[in-house]
Amino acid sequence: MTSPARGPAPCQHARLAALASGGLAVGVGLFTALVVYLGVDEIARTLASAGIGLLWVALFHLVPLVASALGWWAVLRPVHRPPFATVLSARWIAESINQLLPALHVGGNVVRAQRLARAGIDGALAGASVVVDITLHLFAQLLFTALGLSLLVARLRGAPFDATLLGGFAVSALAAASFYVAQRRGLFGAMATVLRGVVEAAERLADGAGAIDASIDRLYRQPRALAVSEVWHVASWLLGAGETWLALRFLGHPVDLTSAVVIEGLGEAIRTVAFPIPGALGVQEGGFVLLGDVFGLTPDVSIALSLAKRVRELGLGVPGLVVWQLQRRR
Repeated sequence: MTSPARGPAPCQHARLAALASGGLAVGVGLFTALVVYLGVDEIARTLASAGIGLLWVALFHLVPLVASALGWWAVLRPVHRPPFATVLSARWIAESINQLLPALHVGGNVVRAQRLARAGIDGALAGASVVVDITLHLFAQLLFTALGLSLLVARLRGAPFDATLLGGFAVSALAAASFYVAQRRGLFGAMATVLRGVVEAAERLADGAGAIDASIDRLYRQPRALAVSEVWHVASWLLGAGETWLALRFLGHPVDLTSAVVIEGLGEAIRTVAFPIPGALGVQEGGFVLLGDVFGLTPDVSIALSLAKRVRELGLGVPGLVVWQLQRRR
């Protein structure tokens, strides 16, 4: 008689694959329709006007990437001090996976936990550090988005304001707070309890989940490290606005830094909401068109800005995927 524990796992994987494939199809459709509607030739000419500047935009992204890795490293340092190069490499590969593969922003985070474990860090601690780092990263993004919203309201000076932006921010803040509370109440142990009797080797699963919960609690008992980590994550988001500022400068439509903060902050918020679509394909472009209109950017410039970021994702992401595969084989 076949054990019922073996059926749900492949089924669950199939559902996740179907969701990712469906999101990719929607994204490709949105992206294609938007680019064709606004004019392929005009967008291509605007993007080409940046020239070698696209390379500098890609290289500049290494700065916020390092800041983000420092935030994760700060979480780990009180309990374990892995080489920073290991943390930075894992962060780079995770970002490459999440941006270029239909991984629903989960696959990359699993891989960076695995990479820490292979570097000699306890598996439960490695996984817990990723969970805590994701949480701090989300809270830093909320602060960055709040700054962008404040600057946008100040710029509009009483003009009509889309209340859905505030509603979306409130929902995101509630979701982040709920995620944090769930962790402090033993999120993974609760999940293991729910799966008990459904997943094979349930006892081992429960033991592993309990170890992760204990490690999460241990990391949250380091307030100074958490504060340092949050500072680095906020800095990472702010430095990301420099990428937008630089890209628009090379595209021939410079904006001031406050405008770049608004575009980057709200653009990333839109991208986060669209996580089921790999790379927020199409959604990011539409969001930039709407935001660009507020700052006097024509649709072709807004699309070119988004494509400049896509070029950066490919320029840094493809090598990240290659390194990941080579290291897996080795």
